[in-house]
Amino acid sequence: MWWPIGPYGTMMAVILLSTIPLRNLLTRDEPDKRLALSELPAEIRAKGYHWHISLYVVMYLYKFLIDQHNESMKARVGGYTHWVHGLEGDFTLWAQEAFRSDLLTDVLSFHYLFVYLFIIWFSPMYFILVRDHVMADKAALNYLVIYLLAVPLYLFFNVEVTSSYIPGMDALLYHDNWFIEFATNNDPMDNGVPSLHFGLPVGLLILNRLHVRDLGISIKEWRHREFDLFIQLNLVIYFFSIQYLGIHWILDIIPGVLLAAICAMFVHAWQPRIRARPENGWKSLIPAKRSLTTAVVFALLCIAALATVAVDGPGTDEDIPNMRLGPGDVNIDTIEVHSLWDPVRVEVSNVGEHHVHAIILHRSLVVEHVDRGTVDWESIVSSLSPNEFQDLIIDPGQSWETEVSTPSIFDTHLVLVKSAYDGDFSEIRITMHYVDDELIWSALLLSVPAFLITGLVIEQATRRSEDEVGEQSADEES
Repeated sequence: MWWPIGPYGTMMAVILLSTIPLRNLLTRDEPDKRLALSELPAEIRAKGYHWHISLYVVMYLYKFLIDQHNESMKARVGGYTHWVHGLEGDFTLWAQEAFRSDLLTDVLSFHYLFVYLFIIWFSPMYFILVRDHVMADKAALNYLVIYLLAVPLYLFFNVEVTSSYIPGMDALLYHDNWFIEFATNNDPMDNGVPSLHFGLPVGLLILNRLHVRDLGISIKEWRHREFDLFIQLNLVIYFFSIQYLGIHWILDIIPGVLLAAICAMFVHAWQPRIRARPENGWKSLIPAKRSLTTAVVFALLCIAALATVAVDGPGTDEDIPNMRLGPGDVNIDTIEVHSLWDPVRVEVSNVGEHHVHAIILHRSLVVEHVDRGTVDWESIVSSLSPNEFQDLIIDPGQSWETEVSTPSIFDTHLVLVKSAYDGDFSEIRITMHYVDDELIWSALLLSVPAFLITGLVIEQATRRSEDEVGEQSADEES
C-alpha cells in the first residue's frame, strides 16, 4: 500500500479528524458538558494545561534519548528472549496460523498503530473536551509515568519480538512495504518486555476505578463510563493482535499490567499535589522524609543490581541466539544511524547447526519486496547487480564481521538472514557495535526515575497497610 504521508502521517490525520466525533459519541447523553473548540484556548489558560503540552514534548525527546541508548548498549547487556521462549514456547504461532487472513492482517496492523497513538492523544484530550481537569491530568501523567517505569526493562532486559525467534512465525506488521520504514525508524523490535500497548490502557482503567472509588460511586455510575468501555474493548483486541501480528509474547503482558498498577497508584496519589503546585510551591512536590528515604534506598539497590547482574551478564552469552529461522524464513534486523563519521561494526554469528544466508542492504532496496509478513528473498537478490550483492553463506559455528557506514541520517541499512536448510530451524546471533556503545552509566541514570517512583509506591502501600492495621487494632480495643 502506498500513501504520500506514510503510516504515521495517516494515523495522526485520522486521529485528529476522529477526536471530536468520538467525543460527541461518548457524551451523547450530556452535550452540555462538551467544550467547544473555540473555548479551548481559554480552557487551557484557565485550567493550566500548558504543562500537559510540555509533557508530550518532553516525552518525545526522552523517548528519542532512550532509543539512542537501546541499540548502542545491546552488546553489553545482550538479550533474554531464550528465557521467555523457554517458559512460553510457540503458542503465539498457533494464533497466527489459525486465524491468518490478509483482511485481518490489514485491520489489526492499522489498529495496532492507530489505537495506541490514539489513546496517548485522545485520553487527555477527551477529558479536557468534557471539562474534567482532574482526569485530564491523570491521563497525561499515565503516559509519562508508565514509560518511565518501562525504561530499565527496555534498556537492560531485551526481548525480541516473537516473529524474530519463533521459526515459521511471520512479522505481519513489520515486514510490510507500507509499515517497514516506519517500523525500522521507531521500533527496535527487542522491547517486548513490557507490552505498553497493553499496559498503557490498563493503567487508564485502574486510574478510572481509583478515581470513582474516591467519588464514592461505582464505575457504572460514572459519567465517563462509555469512555471506559471504549478502552476495555480495544484492550481485548490488543490481547489478540499483539500475538497474531508476531510482536509480543503472552508473558510480555504480565510486566505490562504490573507497571500499569504501579503507575496508576503513583499518578492517583500525586495528581492532587501536582495540580496544587502553583498555590503551594515546588516544595509541595518533595516527598516526606520517610517516603523519600525508602525511594532512594530502593533506587540505589536496583541500580546496583542492574550494574552487577545485567551489564555483561547472562544475556551476553555469545552462544545464545537472538534470532531463529525455520525453513524459508527471512528475518530482518536494523542498523541504526548513530554517527555520521564512525562506521557500525556488524557481527553475524551462526550459533546453530545449519548454514544460513546473510546480506546487508540499504532499506530502499528492500521495501518493495516485503508484503504482509513475507520477505521475497529471491526477488531482492534478482533485482541487485553483482556489485551490490554477494550471496554470503555462514557455516555453523562461524561468524561474519563487516562495517557499515552511515554518512547520512537517511542511511538506514538492514541485515537480512535466511535459512539455507529445509529441515529444522537455524539459529543466529546478530550483534551491532556502535561508536557510542559505552552508554551504560547514562542508561543507569535514565533508569533512576523508574526505581524512585516504584519506591514511593512501595512506601505508600506499606504505610496504608500499617494504617489499616492500626485502625483495626483501635476498633478492637474500643
